[in-house]
This record gives sequence, C-alpha cells and structure tokens, in this order.
Amino acid sequence: MEHMHLISALAEQLSHQGELNNRPVVAPNDTYPYFALPESGFGFSGFCTEFKHQIEPRLSGSNGPRYWGFVTGGANPTATYADWLVTSLNQNVSKGGDSAASNIERLTLKWLAELFELPNTFDGVFTTGATSANVLGALVARQYAGRQSGINVALDGFYGVETKVLSATPHASMVKALGFAGFGQKQWEAIKTKSNSEALALDSLISNLKALKLQNPKCVPIVIASAGTVTGTDYDDLDSIAKICREYQAWLHVDAAFGIFERLVAGPNGKTKGLEYADSITLDCHKWLNVPYDCGVFLTKHIEILKQTCHVDAPYLANEDAEIPFMSIGIENSRRFRALPVFATLLSYGRDGVTEQIKNNIKCAEQMANWIRRSEGFELAKDCLLNVVLFKPKNGSDEDTRNVLKKVNQSGKVFMTPGRWQGQSIIRAAFSNWRTTNEDVEIAVRVLSELE
Repeated sequence: MEHMHLISALAEQLSHQGELNNRPVVAPNDTYPYFALPESGFGFSGFCTEFKHQIEPRLSGSNGPRYWGFVTGGANPTATYADWLVTSLNQNVSKGGDSAASNIERLTLKWLAELFELPNTFDGVFTTGATSANVLGALVARQYAGRQSGINVALDGFYGVETKVLSATPHASMVKALGFAGFGQKQWEAIKTKSNSEALALDSLISNLKALKLQNPKCVPIVIASAGTVTGTDYDDLDSIAKICREYQAWLHVDAAFGIFERLVAGPNGKTKGLEYADSITLDCHKWLNVPYDCGVFLTKHIEILKQTCHVDAPYLANEDAEIPFMSIGIENSRRFRALPVFATLLSYGRDGVTEQIKNNIKCAEQMANWIRRSEGFELAKDCLLNVVLFKPKNGSDEDTRNVLKKVNQSGKVFMTPGRWQGQSIIRAAFSNWRTTNEDVEIAVRVLSELE
C-alpha cells in the first residue's frame, strides 16, 4: 500500500515537471514555512500535504527552461528516472564485490573520456560537483609536489613541501579548494590576463615561472587553468600552457566544469585544444549534461597519486576486488550511485543527442545576444563566446543594472544572475537547460523590451 502512495506522489511530481513552462521561475519572496518537530509524526500522506501546500510553492523553477542563473542544467527525463532508481536501490558505491554499481561507474567514466575525446590514460571518480572535484585537484597536486621532495603529504603532512599555485581567473570553488588543501585562499600567485579577457596571458605565466625557479629551483609549480571562465566564458590556451608546464615541471589542473562541452561542438582542436595534456580535470555533469544535482567528475592521468592521496588502511575496509575501490580515490567512503543518471543519459541520447542539446543552447544564447545588439535600451558587455550572454542597460550605472535585474527576476518569467565585467555590474544569462527553446528567448525578450 505504501508503494502505491509513493507511485501516486511521484506521478503528481511528473505532472508538476510538465507545468514548468507556466510556473514562476523564482519563488515568491514571502515568509518561509516553519514546522515544529512533531511528536508522533504526520505520516506519508501528511508529509505530501505539507510539501504540496507549504514547501513546493516556495521552490524555484530551476529545472525549467528560463532559469538562466549560474550555469544550471535541467534534469532530463531519463536522468530523472535513473536518479529515482538510485534512491530506491540505495547502493553504496564505495568498493566492488557485492554489486555491479562500481562496474557501471567505471564504464561511465570511460564513456565520458571517450565522449570528450580524451586519451584512455585518464581515470577518475564521480564527485558531488566541481567544488569537490577541485578539492581533489588541489590535494593530488599537493601530493605530487610533496613526492618531488620525498614527502608523502597524505601520511606526513604538508610541512617542508616547496610549491606555489599560479592562476589567472580561478573559479571561486577552486579558491575554496586551495583553502581546504592548506595552500591558503590568498596564497596563489595571480597571473595577468589577456586584454578584455579572463584568459591567462602566456608571457605573464612564463615570466612568473622563471622568477619562481630562479628564486627557488626546488619549488614545484602548480598551474590552475580554465576551460570556460565563470563570467566571460574565456578559455586559457591549454595547448601552450601544457607545453610551458612540461618545461617547468609544473602540475597542470584544468577547471573545465561546463566549458569542456564545447569540445562536443568544435572537437579536440577547438577552444579546449590541449586539454588532453592536463594532469587533472574537473567537470560537472549537473550543468550541461543535464543530470540531477549533485554530480561532478574528477579525472586524472595519475590514478596512483590519487590513491596515495585518499587511501586509508582499515581492516573493515579491506578490498578483494582487483580494481581500485572508489573510496580509495575520492573524498567520501560512503558514496551515492551518482554514475547511473550519467550512464542513463549517455545510453539514452548518445553522443549525437547530447551534442544537439549543446548546439541548441548555443543557438539560443546567440539569439539573445543578437536581440541585445539591435535593442535601443541594452548593450552587450562582451561578445557571446558560447552559451553565456553578458549585457547591461545602455549608458547605465551599476545601480541601473541592478534595478533592471531585480525587475527581470520579479517578473517570474525568467531568472538571471549578476556579475562584474571590466569593473562594471552586468547581467548574466547562461543557457544550459535541455528544455530551453527559441520561444523561451522570445519570452525573455518581451520582459526586457518592457524595461527599455
């Protein structure tokens, strides 16, 4: 009987998903519900009632086609079903031996490397998202630097390791990761950027590395590069950076959370040329692959260093599987079966289906950018390079921009987020939802037209 109630509730939620186009994109700005801890409980039906009337109306439409804040993917139907399976089956993908879940995760990682045309020397692990993947990137780079000095950082600590992190425009999650790893959020060395870009300037990187090696020949540099920066969608010249890193024996980590998907459109010789030479890579699946939160991936060519970083010996964790257990190459010991929605998406839609969705989002971004170019009241802050549009009111102040953004979001028709470009406040619209169509762009255009 409980299962029938559950199926009924899930069917109601599916109906809700079908109504996303007509629901407000953001929740009303009112008081949020408060519940006292019940003594005897409301039961399943009681929870469903409270959720339907008190919680659901106050949730955003982030799964819908006009939620253009951050870089937010919508959960595609197959991935949504797979995620329900993950919850109902409740597998703990820590090690193999009792379930096929670990095998599916390994296969899915191989599929992702194949999807992005990366060499089969890459291996890795599913994570909660780009933040935890970047934490692994920082930890493995730290372990690598320690090994150059004969220090096992995971066992003996960071003391005595001579290293320096260099980057141009690291994502906030990467800066957070540097704090977690003990480098310090403020202790990375800023490399100059190209003109009107967030991309790293190669001459600045070379001069900084030369100075670093002259000052301390034993210092092991760690270079953090970006494949698609968070605001400008700029790409570092990964091919050239990789060559420079080889010359200076530097570790290269690339944050490619959503920018890696450009590779499906342009191939390995596009903006991500040289990504295959990275020592480690971060990517997100809950962004442009459109699987449910939360799902990221950490890839590296140095799986043994990753294992040395994460593995802990304990009798109750003994592993008889020939493969390295995932708990020995990741942060968590207990792990959700995050690979299944990704596996389901790739199996259902294939390379062609995923690529077509990426192309559609890029076309929608171009449609939005073209309207802004023609509009009387708005201007592009920067040319649209991929799927992110940066714009502001023409000749408007920062306050004007903030006011427009507030009104846009209050319309309930579309949601965008703020940003800063070249010292000015801007409005940022990121297209990454599989549901988004030309009609959704037209709805947003009508909202903006009323504010010109």
